[in-house]
Amino acid sequence: MNTSAHPFALGVFFAVFATLCWGSNFIVPYVTGSYSIFDFLAVKFMIVGVVGVVWTIVERANVQGLTFPMRMIALALGAIGYLGYSVCIACGVMISGPVLTPAFIAVVPVMLALLGNAQNKMLAWGKLALPLSMLVFGLLLINIMANDTPSIPRGTAAIGVVFSVCAVVFWLAFSVLNQKGLSKIPPHSTSAWTGLMMVGSTLGMLLVLPLGYAFSLFEMPTQGASFTNAGSLYAWAFLIAILSSVLGAWAWNKASRYLPMVLSGQLIALESLFATLLGLFFEQRLPTLYEALGITAVLTGAMLAIRMLFASHEKRNDKLTAS
Repeated sequence: MNTSAHPFALGVFFAVFATLCWGSNFIVPYVTGSYSIFDFLAVKFMIVGVVGVVWTIVERANVQGLTFPMRMIALALGAIGYLGYSVCIACGVMISGPVLTPAFIAVVPVMLALLGNAQNKMLAWGKLALPLSMLVFGLLLINIMANDTPSIPRGTAAIGVVFSVCAVVFWLAFSVLNQKGLSKIPPHSTSAWTGLMMVGSTLGMLLVLPLGYAFSLFEMPTQGASFTNAGSLYAWAFLIAILSSVLGAWAWNKASRYLPMVLSGQLIALESLFATLLGLFFEQRLPTLYEALGITAVLTGAMLAIRMLFASHEKRNDKLTAS
């Protein structure tokens, strides 16, 4: 394909592929087999850590160019944005099914845009009433009807909401702090920064490993770690680690080169859609009427809000450039 002749189509392709890669994080509870999600996440982040170590060795000159405090920040961001987020969404999906947690994650890009609007006053809040109302309505609909969903045991939806909200908080904190960190390092150190975050996620996992073992969260000590027993776990962990931590980031960076922010921001919402569809596929069922209505309202509200906020931001930048 001639990339100069089809930049828009290429950008959309990479954006869709990136969100599909990220959506793979949400299928963890369905591919663990006789092992727990914590076994899976431990294996996954060992793989991510190995990739991160190789990455930082390749980028060692740029790693050495970062100050010690910035290296520590990158490691901490990996523990927050990679490990903490992954644990919360895996637990959320395991407890509340394939719709509720992805619906909450669709709120993240909206919250980031709203934070930007609060700081820069890009758009009057009243103009956001419709998309935000749709988003809230969709979340309420999914939450109210969650206990009537066939795959969710009665009374557990509230616990799923707690994990979903924690996932949102982790990702918001990661996004804001990561943006501030990136603004303080030279552009050529971005790849080294990413490698350090991968290593940080594994170090975080190693720190909490004894705690998980103490609470008997792991099945591998009793099930065995041989490839004969855990081969499927290793294969899925490797696939999801590469998709979510390597290919997803690479594809999104490629998409950002070809698409305006107003469109790429909307396409982030596809992560929630793909996560829901993948979860329903593994559960071998169609969404209930309320799930379908709720996720449609959430995604529509999210895309409208992002479009309005980013479009206003671009118009403001155009005016400043013209003046």
